[in-house]
Amino acid sequence: MVALIVILFPPLLIAFLLVMERVEEPLRRPTSQREVEDFLGTATPGEVGTLANSGVRRAMSRWRVRRRGRARSTPRQVLTERVSEPDEAR
Repeated sequence: MVALIVILFPPLLIAFLLVMERVEEPLRRPTSQREVEDFLGTATPGEVGTLANSGVRRAMSRWRVRRRGRARSTPRQVLTERVSEPDEAR
């Protein structure tokens, strides 16, 4: 049993370190100006609240997760014209 632990520990440790490197890489990458402009243009009120309370890094992280989720889902139609209600037209 001890021999099995001695044999498996180094490869498992190296695998863990490689996974953690992939997790940490986006955290080390600075936020670009383009991403900030996109964030300010498409942020939800909750994300703006996160920006005010927790700072840019956490708000951008939350925004990236939302964008990634949107990219995986089916594309939605975007309305380009405002549709007026029949009562408003009078």
